[in-house]
Amino acid sequence: MPRPEKTAEIEQLETKLRAAGGVILTDFRGLTVGEITTLRGKLRAAGAEYRVVKNTLFALAAKSIGVEGLEPYLTGPTAAAFVRHDPAAAAKIIQEFIRQTRKLAIKGSVISGQAYNEARTKALADLPSRQELTARVVGGIAAPLTGLVATLSALPRNLVYALEQVRQQRSAA
Repeated sequence: MPRPEKTAEIEQLETKLRAAGGVILTDFRGLTVGEITTLRGKLRAAGAEYRVVKNTLFALAAKSIGVEGLEPYLTGPTAAAFVRHDPAAAAKIIQEFIRQTRKLAIKGSVISGQAYNEARTKALADLPSRQELTARVVGGIAAPLTGLVATLSALPRNLVYALEQVRQQRSAA
C-alpha cells in the first residue's frame, strides 16, 4: 500500500505530464544551487517548469497516462523540464546551458506522449522555434502573392512608360 504522500506526488506528476506539451529529462549532477536557479529562471521565461523528480514515481505517473519506454532514461538523479507550449525553445535553453556550464546532461524527453532518446532530444534543440517556423510559412505564402502583384502592376506601368515615350517622340517631331 503506497503512502499518501507518494500517491499525491504521482497524481501531481500525472497532471503535469498531461498538461505539458513536452518534458525534457536531464541529469543535474554537479550543478550548484545558483546554477539550477539560473536555469529555472531561463526555463520559466520560456514557459517551462524545471524540478527534480523521483525516478520510480515519474515512471509510475508516465505509465499510468500511457507513456512507455522511459525506463532507460530514469536512472541516477533526474530533473524534468515540463514545457507548456514549445518544447524546442526549452531544449534550446538547456542545450545552451550545457554549452556554458558543461555540467548538465540531457537524458531523453517525452513529446506528445512519445519517449525520445538523448540524440533526438538534442535534434529538437536544433529545430527553429515556433515563431520562426510561422514566419517561414507566412513568407512562403506571401512571396508568390508579392510576385503576382508585381507582375500585374507592371503591365499598366509599362503601358504608361510606352505612352510617355510616344508622347515624347511626337513632341520632338
